[in-house]
Amino acid sequence: MKERPKIDLGMTGYDELFMNDQERAESRLPKIYDIPLSEIDEFPDHPFKVKDDEDMLQLVESVRERGIITPITLRRKEDGRYEIVSGHRRKRACEIAGLETIPAEIKELSRDEAIILMVESNLQRSVILPSEKAFSYKMRLEAMKRQGQRTDLTSRPVGDKLDERRSGEILGETVGESERQVQRYIRLTELVPELLQLVDDGKIALRPAVELSYLNDIEQQDLVEEIGLTLATPSHAQAIKMRNFSKEGKLTPEVIESIMCEEKPNQREKINIRYEDARRYIPSSVPYDKTGEFILKALEYYHRHLERQRDDAR
Repeated sequence: MKERPKIDLGMTGYDELFMNDQERAESRLPKIYDIPLSEIDEFPDHPFKVKDDEDMLQLVESVRERGIITPITLRRKEDGRYEIVSGHRRKRACEIAGLETIPAEIKELSRDEAIILMVESNLQRSVILPSEKAFSYKMRLEAMKRQGQRTDLTSRPVGDKLDERRSGEILGETVGESERQVQRYIRLTELVPELLQLVDDGKIALRPAVELSYLNDIEQQDLVEEIGLTLATPSHAQAIKMRNFSKEGKLTPEVIESIMCEEKPNQREKINIRYEDARRYIPSSVPYDKTGEFILKALEYYHRHLERQRDDAR
């Protein structure tokens, strides 16, 4: 006897037969729970920074006045605790505001699905640091590759075997970058923290930073020390030269110093001052990128002081 085909009424359970349209619609909405902050863990190797800055203070005030408007997203861990997928800043704001719970949607996600969703949600931020792009792109690309390799029926592949295209190309389309640009950002994960911070601060551009990422850790640390001595960062051409010397095994501290002392295009001769020596005369409130401006103002003030002394001596 031939089995009758099943008819899909678009219902999720027997009880829906007895619901009206409004009840049926509400039953399909995400369920929101108040989860204790003490039961929530950070996402492992979360690449996006959560800073207690001015924006955070504004978020804290909003939470105190109106509560959490958009629930965070969690996944349940094997040990019964929860892990943040989206909402690290909102959780931090609740902690500062002194709240004990936070509204959350709990999703059943694999590790790779959680990584992809975490990156997608955080890339909606208005300001994203190069280091955040670097590590988030790397995490997501690795997750996409793993998903493309899985063949079990319970996994949800990304497209049709990654649409038979390279995962880097698909990631680039998703985040609005070229595949080459995605790979450039991922190279930044090979930088030592001091150089990566200079990239985030805008003192080293992306292209020279990519070239520097091919230096080994010792060579990069030698460069960090030289940057501290010269108060200058390498140009793209200088970075390429360092990479070539490194490839030949000849990038010594002396070679780095020689390259860094080369005059850059449209650059006048510089006076080298050790940053550590100058720092003790500069107030802690003056940020690194304003050091030169502060020194010039100090010299101007000292020049006026000398002129007054000469006038008084006449």
